[in-house]
Amino acid sequence: MDTHWRNTQKPARFGALDARAFVAILIFLLHARPWTFVLALVVMLIFWILERRGLTFEASLRALRSWFLGRKRPAGNRKNLRRWIDFEG
Repeated sequence: MDTHWRNTQKPARFGALDARAFVAILIFLLHARPWTFVLALVVMLIFWILERRGLTFEASLRALRSWFLGRKRPAGNRKNLRRWIDFEG
């Protein structure tokens, strides 16, 4: 049995898939239409591909964000930079 305190951060699973993929299945079960079935299949396929690449859902969102923003990003924005202040005068 794998019940140790360090395993409390493991992602929730529903069978072989991430539990977040079950949201698409639930939408299909509540609104059974061909397009919701295809949506559920596409979402499950995306989660499966991400798992095969070794990414969690959160890590894949971070990778997507870094892909959109590019390599060079400043640490802060201009409004957070400190300005010289002259109190004498």
